[in-house]
Amino acid sequence: MATTSRTITLPDGRTLRAHADDASPDAPVVVWHHGTPQSGALLEPVLAAARPRGLRVVSYGRPSYGGSTPAPGRDVASAAWDVAAVLDAFEVPRAASVGASGGGPHALACAALLPERTAAVVSIAGLAPFDDGFDWAAGMASDVALRAAVSGREARDGVEDGSIAGFVDADWQVLEGAWGALGADAGPAGEAWPDGAVDDDVAYASPWGFSPADVRAPVLLVHGGRDGVVPATHSRRLLALLPDAQLWERPHDGHVSVLRALPVAFDWLVDVLG
Repeated sequence: MATTSRTITLPDGRTLRAHADDASPDAPVVVWHHGTPQSGALLEPVLAAARPRGLRVVSYGRPSYGGSTPAPGRDVASAAWDVAAVLDAFEVPRAASVGASGGGPHALACAALLPERTAAVVSIAGLAPFDDGFDWAAGMASDVALRAAVSGREARDGVEDGSIAGFVDADWQVLEGAWGALGADAGPAGEAWPDGAVDDDVAYASPWGFSPADVRAPVLLVHGGRDGVVPATHSRRLLALLPDAQLWERPHDGHVSVLRALPVAFDWLVDVLG
């Protein structure tokens, strides 16, 4: 199936690079929020899960990724306004937001701040907010970059991201198989746009600009029990904070292998979208 890519100019002069598959314009739309680092390009395993279920996928590169203009100091909430522009560009009135890893908080931002345009949310291996009531780094195999991000952009820029330190054998297996496209995108994205990862981490470790309590749309949280990058305690924390959420824990999955649950998560979405 063909895809369409566009460069969208925002009111502040920034541009976003966005993509949509050419499914029926009447199909329910899923906005895919990529992890850190990724280009924002449409990934074949996402499309392969969406197409049989009659879903259309739209994706975009967050600032500094995939040709989108940098926005140093951006917070998680800012994704909602960028997504609104992407939806307008593709003439989509309402969509579900699905985020993987660092995409999870950004998907939640859309539900909190664009309630009329966000039908539901799926957060897969997503992060919880950094606050005093939660031991945010507990269980992370490598928390150096995120700990530095708490002190701001300059501090985070001075350390290397060690996120793959938390990968388990199941993660490497799926990266060598069905989700190879994710690894093939992540490596070049990290090299080409390192500022994207820096700004992402600072946004995760700073006030998000909204509260999970503001999310009124139904939310599905999916997390691997062996995740050493973003431990499952993050989704458990979100479950306690979100008004309408359920959590599917997959005890044998890690940070990437949990993406094998995407087809079933899309089944949940189809059911919720009715």
